[in-house]
Amino acid sequence: MKLKVLGCSGGIGKNLRTTSFLLDHDVLIDAGTGVGDLTLAELKRIDHIFITHAHLDHIASIPFLVDTTGWLRDKPITVHATEETLEVLKRHLFNWHIWPDFNAIPNRDNPFMVYETLSVGETVELGGRRITPLPANHAVPTVGFQLDSGSSSLVFSGDTTTNDAQWEAINLIDNLRYLIVETAFCEREKELAILAKHYCPSLLAEDLRKLRRPAEIYITHLKPNEIKLTMREIERDAKKFKPRMLRNNHVLEF
Repeated sequence: MKLKVLGCSGGIGKNLRTTSFLLDHDVLIDAGTGVGDLTLAELKRIDHIFITHAHLDHIASIPFLVDTTGWLRDKPITVHATEETLEVLKRHLFNWHIWPDFNAIPNRDNPFMVYETLSVGETVELGGRRITPLPANHAVPTVGFQLDSGSSSLVFSGDTTTNDAQWEAINLIDNLRYLIVETAFCEREKELAILAKHYCPSLLAEDLRKLRRPAEIYITHLKPNEIKLTMREIERDAKKFKPRMLRNNHVLEF
């Protein structure tokens, strides 16, 4: 399996894209603004979108992707998310007010987009690839994901904060290789991080101490105006874990 980083920023700006990853050629893990950098040919190949949660920086490209490619495909795009997240998409996005309901276009029997409900701990298998939602702790219902090729696994934390359940699940993964974990705020904004249910460097360092598996650790979701500061603080507080900053176009094979 191969995961390409399309976007990993906590905001927008020149060369900054919000959370989106391309798994092999046909699966998106979240669909932030980075999806817009794909060519039309690449967009047409996307068959599945797995969504961690319904915040805009993780779903912004779904409407444009379906609108752009639906007419060019012979089967619908499947959006995988928890029941709570799907309800938000249906009620507040694909509602004919913000965007057309592509679950009914061209018609209900032949839509451009269909929904599949995810549950924490229940694995979806796609051609030998195993994708498992993991518990997360955020301001809205959220999951992380384990992506398992069989030989090794990558875990994406999703947006989360202190969360024993996720670390317990990660510690059960025998073939863990990569861990992509968010840190949205620098240390001086710790109170805001707690309120918004994101990590800051000290909270991240506390939770990394719960990790019982070796893994290459990458940091995502950094705020654009605090990237260098937050990474310095992470390297200070979690130095022994050798965390690195995730970057656009980074490719992880596992």
